[in-house]
Amino acid sequence: MSKTQVAMIGLGMMGAGMAGRLIDAGFDVAVYNRSPGAADALVARGARRAASPADAVTPGGIAVTMLANDAAVEQITCGEHGVLDTLGEGGVHVSMSTISPALAAALAERHAAAGSTYLGAPVFGRPEAAASGKLWIALAGAAEAKARVQPVLACLSQGVFDLGEAPPLANVAKISGNFLIAAAIEGMAEAFSLVAKNGGDPQAFYALISQTLFACPIYQNYGRQVLARAFSPPGFKLELGAKDIGLVLANGRETHTPLPFASLLNDRYQAGLAKGRADLDWMAIALDVAADAGLPQPA
Repeated sequence: MSKTQVAMIGLGMMGAGMAGRLIDAGFDVAVYNRSPGAADALVARGARRAASPADAVTPGGIAVTMLANDAAVEQITCGEHGVLDTLGEGGVHVSMSTISPALAAALAERHAAAGSTYLGAPVFGRPEAAASGKLWIALAGAAEAKARVQPVLACLSQGVFDLGEAPPLANVAKISGNFLIAAAIEGMAEAFSLVAKNGGDPQAFYALISQTLFACPIYQNYGRQVLARAFSPPGFKLELGAKDIGLVLANGRETHTPLPFASLLNDRYQAGLAKGRADLDWMAIALDVAADAGLPQPA
């Protein structure tokens, strides 16, 4: 029996780990990244190096993209040497990036016109989860295509949540989820500052909330790192957090949904970018929370 062929396009911190998982699971993996060196370790493990996105895909096959933003996904899909025309009739594009619902809708239409299928499949999880197959996947699109790519998604995740047949719904869920995470980071940073300003021990407060009222991974893991100011190296860059909150606000404008918390978070992220923190972890908004409270800043 031949191996299932998968094109993995985008080999950043997330994509490289995902490609490694697929290789180890026995898939026939072709890899492409704009910076060719990112593919070296994966080629050494058995992947095929592709010269372009189009070269990575097999007609009628499966293409997985994990890219930074709308512009990159649109270019890889529809640009010169993109996947759209080569993927062709019967192909499936599994888009795992965090992009705008509006672009997801547009790409779904482009794929339908070309005879292929677009699936929205953005993920929750940091690079270590990608490398260990512990991602959570929000999935939306046509049922037949979802069934076809199930083995790929099962290899990459610990759970897949089916959100319907309209691909943009997966991206709405993804940006809404990231909005909740950013709000939790801001909320914890403010609460830790309040405890510290009253002479209390934020570590003791963290132990209390993370084992009782908020005994869940977001508060436990992010809270620990906010207190440790473990912002470098980043698991998810601040510039990407700023992009995602921008997507939330844009969708709010499109749907006439007031999002006052998202507006506050946007200000935090824009301030972080202005202060040169683009390459720190997106938790680094906690630095400005502490500074606003007059608390000591790291050297």
